[in-house]
Amino acid sequence: MTETTKPCVFRNAHMPDGRRIDLAVRDGRFVNPSAVGEDAEVIDPDGLLVLPAFVDGHIHLDKSFVGDRWHPHQPADTLADRLKIEKRLLAQALPVTTRANALLAQAHAHGTVAMRSHVDIDATLGLANLHAVQTACEAWRGRVDVEIVAFPQAGILASPGTADLLDAAVREGAGVVGGLDPSTFDGDADAHLDIVFGIAERRGAKVDIHLHEPGRQGIEQLRRIAGRTRAAGLQGKVAVSHAYALGDVSRDDASRTADLLAETGVAIMTNAPGDRAFPPIKLLRWAGVWVFAGNDNIRDAWWPYGDADMLGRASMIGYRSGFFTDADLAVALDLATTDAATVIGRERHGLAIGDEATFVIVDADNAAAAVAAPPANRRLVQRGVMVTPALSRLDTRFPHSTIRQGS
Repeated sequence: MTETTKPCVFRNAHMPDGRRIDLAVRDGRFVNPSAVGEDAEVIDPDGLLVLPAFVDGHIHLDKSFVGDRWHPHQPADTLADRLKIEKRLLAQALPVTTRANALLAQAHAHGTVAMRSHVDIDATLGLANLHAVQTACEAWRGRVDVEIVAFPQAGILASPGTADLLDAAVREGAGVVGGLDPSTFDGDADAHLDIVFGIAERRGAKVDIHLHEPGRQGIEQLRRIAGRTRAAGLQGKVAVSHAYALGDVSRDDASRTADLLAETGVAIMTNAPGDRAFPPIKLLRWAGVWVFAGNDNIRDAWWPYGDADMLGRASMIGYRSGFFTDADLAVALDLATTDAATVIGRERHGLAIGDEATFVIVDADNAAAAVAAPPANRRLVQRGVMVTPALSRLDTRFPHSTIRQGS
């Protein structure tokens, strides 16, 4: 990123809604073009499309093997076996900070500027992963903003001492307290949620619970979480990740649950996993539920897929949701940009006057085309400053920005 903070104008930018406008920037935010002088730097993106920068609402920076050698996937018959395999592979991998840094670099190169990362907290790890991820994130401050979730991957009740560690993690900088399948993993939903919501209330933290429980059991868990959210006054501060059950039940059941989630301000994260039903996105949005997207696991012990590209994730979500119209494809883009930003508390994230001037320039006819076939050539702009991506694959149409003085 260059160091200039001079006012600038991105001339003839192609907006997601089809308009061609001049985007004026002063002090890192979009302003009315009349608010910058004639000596403003003029940047000509050659009429290419601009999109809000990407936000990854669910990622695991401490688990990925990005930056390390290739680790072949090892099948497991049970969750317990999967966790054992993960522990063994991670013990053989490069340090957490090294791998997290590599994944942050990859995400940023694709145009991601903020994320919510779940970080494992358990009785054997203690806060080691938290501290390692915090170290990696510090080096990216101002380029990728990271909200950390203290995630009990081994359970809370099933891993004695984890409750106190979750509390300590929040005291030491994790802004969100996590949970995991309260009934099937820990065997006592009320006790599990007592701990999660108790920490959130006591520490002023948010909540994000992994919920894989299926069918009616999962729906009852969502209702239980909604009730806890209302009772704790945490509306707008609670998310449930995955919530596969919403894709298992009838449309009527999903609709009734969606109404309750909207009423209590519980958001839903989906990555449209390849082997599971997942929440009906449009139904939830129609009910008023905030739905957002994340990559989840990227090239780790859970699965070998992923490249940290949220535009690619939006494409996957659209494909698996049967999104064909331009309006539907725009929904998929919202999940990976403005809606994810809202859930993690990133303010003024968009392309309107007053928003932070952080966006991605891509070679596509329009926003729908960008989601349907994510272009490799793209350029990130942060607070009005052009950033050259570390993984640049820009073609000859857009090898460099065209910059000139005056108009």
